[in-house]
Amino acid sequence: MWERRGPPVWRSELIVARIRVFDTTLRDGEQMAGVELSLDDKIEIAKALDELRVDLIEAGFPASSDIDFKSVLFTAREVSHAKVVGLARANKRDIDMAAEAEAHVIHVFIATSDIHMKYKLRMTREEVLQRAVEAVEYAKSYGVEVLFSAEDATRSDREFLAQVYRAVIEAGAKYINIPDTVGVMLPWEMEDLVRYIRSKLPPNVNIDVHCHNDFGMATANTIAAVRGGANGVQVTVNGFGERAGNAALEEVVATLHFKMGLKTNIRLEKLYEVSRLVAAKFGIKLPPNKPIVGDNAFAHEAGIHVHGVLSNPLTYEPIPPEAVGAKRRIVLGRHSGKHAVEYVLKHLGYDPTPDLVDYVLRRVKEVAPYAKRVTEDLVRKIVEEFLAERTTRTPM
Repeated sequence: MWERRGPPVWRSELIVARIRVFDTTLRDGEQMAGVELSLDDKIEIAKALDELRVDLIEAGFPASSDIDFKSVLFTAREVSHAKVVGLARANKRDIDMAAEAEAHVIHVFIATSDIHMKYKLRMTREEVLQRAVEAVEYAKSYGVEVLFSAEDATRSDREFLAQVYRAVIEAGAKYINIPDTVGVMLPWEMEDLVRYIRSKLPPNVNIDVHCHNDFGMATANTIAAVRGGANGVQVTVNGFGERAGNAALEEVVATLHFKMGLKTNIRLEKLYEVSRLVAAKFGIKLPPNKPIVGDNAFAHEAGIHVHGVLSNPLTYEPIPPEAVGAKRRIVLGRHSGKHAVEYVLKHLGYDPTPDLVDYVLRRVKEVAPYAKRVTEDLVRKIVEEFLAERTTRTPM
């Protein structure tokens, strides 16, 4: 039997009566190729996540590096609301390191798919089952909560997967996690798998899902898993993560709130702000069409759309931009109409007389294909052209 070291500082349990949001931006998100966060970066992001009110922050993999160890340790001492999670393989050293880092939750994982067991672990099913149980019991002996993940769960034999989950729950795991490690699931498959696992476990068990985006299904699979009975979602800000990334926090949370009528503890109005902070720290520019937080998520150019939005935003906006801390943008371009020009001119402080509106609209349609982007400075330049021409035409 493994012997443990002294227990970390104990932290009382958060009472969460809603869908749990488990953020792994600082662990799985930072595993994004080409990204290296400093300790200061990680702590700043952790504080922002805490202010966002995520329920759990996976601050790192303590046994993997000194920065990850300190990230978990300092985050656990700095945050006021979230529980801090430390990742650990199913071995004594990793668990000891997570406990020494004062993690409130130790996240133990081991692979359960045949391909991982044969080629990576070189272990039999019986050996994996025994190792999982021993690891959970050992982590639990530190007096902390334990989360167990069956790596590559979605490519595992279902009966064996359920057997492992039942065994680790009996060993003391408070949460179990179903990872779609290589993003192979379709939404209806994910919902069915979660429903199956839920049916094989005690009704009070907490089930998380952790979906990767290899086929662009991470958000959809996460939502489908909630339909299947999951009550926790593991996500990253902006969907950052290994390969094609993870389920995006802002997309999953917005869908839960606005489309499913489910609640989380997330402060929705901070989504845009946190997204921008994380993008800056990661050194990654978001695609303009990124849902919920992209520059174009609430931007309108086409004349029909602009007219509709200015009359009633619900015509072309599924949710108010302010709800997620964003702003509406009316953009001028080749597809614009008079309503957009009037709006932009007022915004820039000009009186949108009919002659000025007609002139700006004509010039915008002429220059947009070459300028590629009609900026406020370009609009001002066009207005100056109009004023200059009008002055020239005015008789002395």
